[in-house]
Amino acid sequence: MEPVAVGLVGAGPWARMAHGPMLAKGPHTRLAGVWARRPESAAELGAPVFTRIEELFDHCEAVAFCVPPAVQAEYAALAARAGKALLLEKPLADSLGNARRLADVIAETGVPSQMVLTLRYAAQTRDFLARCAEIEPFGGHAVNISGTLLGDHPFATPWRLERGALLDVGPHVIDVLDAALGQVTGVRAHGRSLGWTGLLLEHEGGAVSEVSLCMTTPGEAPPQTIAVYGRTGSAVLPHFEEDPLETVAEEFARTVRQGGHPLDAAHGLRIQRIIAEAEAQLTP
Repeated sequence: MEPVAVGLVGAGPWARMAHGPMLAKGPHTRLAGVWARRPESAAELGAPVFTRIEELFDHCEAVAFCVPPAVQAEYAALAARAGKALLLEKPLADSLGNARRLADVIAETGVPSQMVLTLRYAAQTRDFLARCAEIEPFGGHAVNISGTLLGDHPFATPWRLERGALLDVGPHVIDVLDAALGQVTGVRAHGRSLGWTGLLLEHEGGAVSEVSLCMTTPGEAPPQTIAVYGRTGSAVLPHFEEDPLETVAEEFARTVRQGGHPLDAAHGLRIQRIIAEAEAQLTP
């Protein structure tokens, strides 16, 4: 299969660490060019730099986004209207309204889309979900604790400092529990958006799960934990260091060529609905 020519929107830390190298590495994709608000940062990615986003669209068949959620919501709609397949970061947008508008544009234009919910592309996660399907699951819990929003961490960016862990790491955790226990049908939230956030998720079929999130904890943090319990056993997602981005690129190339992916924009919108409902119950 001919490598998919992918343009990249954004040149921040995550673009330089993840998206840029992932797309340039091949063999399933090639980095066709970069557009960013700071051209000097875009130049560091070693690909052609375009001064207008429309010029980037002219040189690629798909577009990947590595920008704040509000920016993604705006520019992904432009790319969809230009007929480009979309590789979208989580969360889909900065608000439920903007997420819904972007998902509507994608549905109207019919362009393929895929969300970078990285945990779901890891072999360990897929083994974990297969195990969950065997144990008649009825409950689970997840913990994601870090000090990412303290000090001068490169990911202590304005949108994360404003919205906290729920909008940042929340999509990953909610998505995995949703896949393991059944679609989330209700959420109760307590705590503070920039402090400790607790969620009680109700799942289709009657399962329930608890989630604890915090990105303002000083000191060394424990590894993320996700566990599910069932009538015939239990399953724990082990800590792993392997990078699943090669699988992201491979599956995105297939999405561009063949269409359809379970983690598409419609899925991202559903996760955003859960987050919006939870955010409304938290103390700022």
